Formats: sequence, C-alpha cells, structure tokens
Amino acid sequence: MDAKEWIEAFAHELEAEPPTDKEFEEILDLAAVAAHASERVAAPVACWIGGRVGRPLDELIGAAKRVAGDPADA
Repeated sequence: MDAKEWIEAFAHELEAEPPTDKEFEEILDLAAVAAHASERVAAPVACWIGGRVGRPLDELIGAAKRVAGDPADA
C-alpha cells in the first residue's frame, strides 16, 4: 500500500474525504517548511495544529514561512 492508498483508507475509516491532489501538495509544503525550519517532528505537529484551527492551507503555509523567518511571507 502506498501513501495515497493509505491516506484514502484512513479517511474512509474516519468517514472523511481524503485530500485532493492540490491539498495533498499543500500539506506536504506545510510539513516541509516546519521540518526544514526546525526539527522533523515539527512537521506532523504543525499539520495537526493546522487541522485544529481549520484555516486554509495557503494561510497555514504563510504562517509557517513567517515563523521560519522567510522574508517573502513576512
């Protein structure tokens, strides 16, 4: 089972929709910013926090970049 298949099965188990291809890429972008700006463990926790607050992925990525000190998103 590959990652997308696992995620689809997990979403189905929770009676939720899996992410679209665009959402999948944005989630990975958020995780990458968190992991590269800190430690790898920051990636899943940042995604969890993002899920809890329910804000759009582009807003979460912008916030992560600001925390990381990316001047393009300050």
